[in-house]
Amino acid sequence: MKDDLNSTILNNVVTAMLMLNESLEVRYANPAAEQLFSQSAKRIVDQPLSNLIQHASMDLALLSQPLQSGQSITDSDVTFVVDGKPLMLEVTVSPVSWESEVLLLVEMRKIDQQRRLSQELNQHAQQQAAKLLVRGLAHEIKNPLGGLRGAAQLLQRMLPDQSLTEYTQIIIEQADRLRGLVDRLLGPQRPGIRKQENLHLVLEKIRQLIELELGNQVMIERDYDPSLPDIMMDTDQIEQALLNIVSNAGQILSNQPNGKITIRTRTVHQANIHGHTHKLAARIEVIDNGPGIPTDLQDTLFYPMVSGREGGTGLGLSISQNLIDQHKGKIDVESWPGRTTFTIYLPI
Repeated sequence: MKDDLNSTILNNVVTAMLMLNESLEVRYANPAAEQLFSQSAKRIVDQPLSNLIQHASMDLALLSQPLQSGQSITDSDVTFVVDGKPLMLEVTVSPVSWESEVLLLVEMRKIDQQRRLSQELNQHAQQQAAKLLVRGLAHEIKNPLGGLRGAAQLLQRMLPDQSLTEYTQIIIEQADRLRGLVDRLLGPQRPGIRKQENLHLVLEKIRQLIELELGNQVMIERDYDPSLPDIMMDTDQIEQALLNIVSNAGQILSNQPNGKITIRTRTVHQANIHGHTHKLAARIEVIDNGPGIPTDLQDTLFYPMVSGREGGTGLGLSISQNLIDQHKGKIDVESWPGRTTFTIYLPI
């Protein structure tokens, strides 16, 4: 009777549950786990957990810790990629005795939409605070730079020996270089002239630019939605924002065999952008099959001076986000080895 009751409970709870042995092989999967992994229990049982997941944001080896400690562990922010789709989960692992052996009970609860939205809004607020800090510092740097450059120019005119002007010229050149960096940190501060434009014309120009830059090193695939209406936008700003993202992908793939970028557009109804619902929005996806973005960079990827690419300045994505923000849109990113997707939403 007790075993029947336990089975009934496990089979009817909405939380996905797996029982794993010390080798992290599945011994049992309840119906909710079948639904989560889109496979029957017969196919899941006896499989290593790593075979069911394309990518995990956590080290799966940590799941075996409760066998040594005897204590449960919980991670409230785990991403499992299953069938090419990321699942945001809260994962709890507990040691349990079952049929004379100690196994691991893994409970996986999907993080609901409200929590995802809360995380998104919190991350957006942090990014805006970081930008304000950087802009404040940039303005403070520009003022003494202007004085430094002006003083060097005056000194250059007053020097009796012309051979010494090469030193003042160095001061002027370095001041100009720093001013250029500060201007890029600040980015465009005011919206340009906007009018109804065809987004696909902008994307085609970007594709041509990338193909001219990289030649046949990277394949670019287009998947456009022909029903996408024109959008009120500043074409130069949107082109710059999207070019930075596509160019980053192209540079990362340039030394990788079979590199591929997919540019996809779709129309989205009832799109939630930074807590506001828009009846209609354009969704642009830039997908590449590169090595993925390191997990420790994903939360700060849009901060100025943060780059995952050797030799990168870390300004391109920050500028892109600033330009998309000015159009009341947003940029999302999902990444794991073999697939990185930047998704841009623009209200229509």
